Amino acid sequence: METNFKTIVLSDIHLGTTGSKAKEVVRFLKQFQCENLILNGDIIDGWQLKKSGRWKRKHTRVFNRVLKMIDCDRTKVVYLRGNHDDFLDQVLPLEIGNLSIRKDMIYESQGKKYFITHGDVFDNITTNLRWIAYLGDVGYTFLLWLNARVNFYRRKKGLAYFSLSQYVKSRVKSAVAYIDDFERELCKVARSKGCDGIICGHIHKAEIRNIDGIDYYNSGDWVESLSALAEDHDGNWQLIYFNQLDFGKQDKNAGKVVPIKDTEFSKLNTFYQ
Repeated sequence: METNFKTIVLSDIHLGTTGSKAKEVVRFLKQFQCENLILNGDIIDGWQLKKSGRWKRKHTRVFNRVLKMIDCDRTKVVYLRGNHDDFLDQVLPLEIGNLSIRKDMIYESQGKKYFITHGDVFDNITTNLRWIAYLGDVGYTFLLWLNARVNFYRRKKGLAYFSLSQYVKSRVKSAVAYIDDFERELCKVARSKGCDGIICGHIHKAEIRNIDGIDYYNSGDWVESLSALAEDHDGNWQLIYFNQLDFGKQDKNAGKVVPIKDTEFSKLNTFYQ
């Protein structure tokens, strides 16, 4: 697998929560180089940090890795605000060297234009019915808690990982309809802005598809799917899943990652006061 990309997009890392796979994010970022790194919202989970979340050293290491990419690889990093890190509204827009924090952006590559946004502003639940969004967050947190216990016993029996929340979302008709509506509405927005595609996150469902002539790309999340979008230097996009990388078969000279064939920022607290 190629390890040098033009652009990598990650979203929904939810640092500050027990479900965040911060160690996996750091390990992932160490395997790849890119000219542009776009952190597309919900990187820090301010909602959970206000309640029961805890900021741990492993969460700080994600930002240490990003800063090292800026310093050593001259990577340009754009952090786009999501609904869970909406505290960033207090500092938007901000640009310091190769790091910028914005609400959204237009990305141009190989003659194509993409509107990049977390996606929550086009979600009626998170924008108009915030209390329902908080209630949904509580329910999702409970599913993740339950999921961890289910998979603890599955591992003891030698069974593969099972995503309870993904299963629920795929079976509940209203959830399926919501996702489809979300995707189509975002494509309409991209078209209205004269763009060829939309790049988003928010709904924790990685996807690459074309909807009515508009490219729809969703980078997924780093709570369950552990996925990222990557664009090569020819303008081709692909989804990369952490769990499909075999880190044990790296080429020591080239640093390649072979796909599996078979298968303490305490200052952040000031934002919440």
